[in-house]
Amino acid sequence: MFLGQHHFSFDTNNRVKIPASFMRLMADGAILTQGFDRNILVFTKPAFQEIALMVRRLNLADPLARSLHRMLLGNASPIEIDSNGSINLPEALKEFAGLDKQIVLIGQGDYFEIWSQAQWDPQETTLRDAEANSQRFAGMDLGRV
Repeated sequence: MFLGQHHFSFDTNNRVKIPASFMRLMADGAILTQGFDRNILVFTKPAFQEIALMVRRLNLADPLARSLHRMLLGNASPIEIDSNGSINLPEALKEFAGLDKQIVLIGQGDYFEIWSQAQWDPQETTLRDAEANSQRFAGMDLGRV
């Protein structure tokens, strides 16, 4: 699983280093696309194929379904990890996510997110509010472990 927070900077060739634990999961390549927030989503190829299948099953007569197609599939791009364990991000996605020098990779289990440090900081502040989290997530059935 993709887990944890990893802080990196773009190198001089505008590439991003990928943590070794993430690289192992992406051995067969990966697909990245526009996220729902100002971020980039990165999926393994099998995980993206599942998402794409679900999206393709939506009713194309529905304007929201067409928008989701455009957002997820129209902005998708395969990526390869180079011999140094780095990836190159498409300019359009970098611009969408507001990526500058400092970035954060956030593990999400089946995928990970790429955030600019500036966009991630308010997210992290919100997530660290224990009292608000207790109220915010109380209605979710997370089951018992």
